[in-house]
Amino acid sequence: MKVLVTGSSGHLGEALVRTLRRQGCEVVGLDVGGGPFTTHVGSVADRSCVAACMAGVEQVFHAATLHKPHVATHSRQDFVDTNITGTLNLLEEAAAAGVGSFVFTSTTSLFGDALVPPPGAPAVWVTEELTPVPKNIYGVTKAVAEDLCQLFHRNRGLAAIVLRTSRFFPEEDDSRAVREAYEDANIKANEFLNRRVDLEDVVSAHLLAAARAPDLGFGRYIVSATTPFAPADMAALRHDAPRVVRRHVPGYEAVYAHRGWRMFPGIDRVYVNERARTELGWQPVYDFAHVVDRLAAGDGPASPLARAVGAKGYHDELFADGPYPVD
Repeated sequence: MKVLVTGSSGHLGEALVRTLRRQGCEVVGLDVGGGPFTTHVGSVADRSCVAACMAGVEQVFHAATLHKPHVATHSRQDFVDTNITGTLNLLEEAAAAGVGSFVFTSTTSLFGDALVPPPGAPAVWVTEELTPVPKNIYGVTKAVAEDLCQLFHRNRGLAAIVLRTSRFFPEEDDSRAVREAYEDANIKANEFLNRRVDLEDVVSAHLLAAARAPDLGFGRYIVSATTPFAPADMAALRHDAPRVVRRHVPGYEAVYAHRGWRMFPGIDRVYVNERARTELGWQPVYDFAHVVDRLAAGDGPASPLARAVGAKGYHDELFADGPYPVD
């Protein structure tokens, strides 16, 4: 099978190319930056480049994007060109070429201000039914790109699946206060409770989405680690997360104490992956309990694939106030 992966030099793109090649697929890797997993250097905003890459392709994995870390360093027009026009180019060419499935990598970040509960309110139980309220150009352009995918399914019959992925990047947190209060690995382990997913699980969700797309036609799915929480936990979780976590994963405290780690005092949102597990048949491995077991065994929380891909960063320069400037 011939497959197109956009953003092939990025975290997810490289992970997809590695996995697809291992499965025997012929992979066309498109990225603005070169590398061992990129076969075509170019931009998704260049329609002729996209057309050339689409020849003979049966599946498209569209992971190329400008991310939240680029908001302070790139113009709004840059985001429109890459995230909206680039997606439109790919959809046009995929539909014209008769591609069997199109998988678009979106983000839970597009929920924006809908993720922030008012003071005193319970944590937000985030499902696909929550209405996005984007708070920056990144979220706006990803929301528009999602709607373009739905439009091409409805008007052109293109099987298109949208995956709203939570955090899987290995870079440090963008909040100085969080970075100063917790070790980086402690932060990421905590986030598997509510807002993080391992790269290996993200890849498996993409492969399942491509396989299921012809039957499903169109769908939006949250891709995040399976939370141990239930809606009834949301009020207590907001102001006393350690107590709620202790009830669901009682062994975590001893493992954390051994490392000198701490749980966040409160958690304000929980991403729910039930629809992806039910409709895609997705079975993510790396939930919080699994991470705790790995830590207890003296291993790190990241999967072998995540470790192989490693950290890439989002900019060529270093910033004094964190891994990227915050707008």
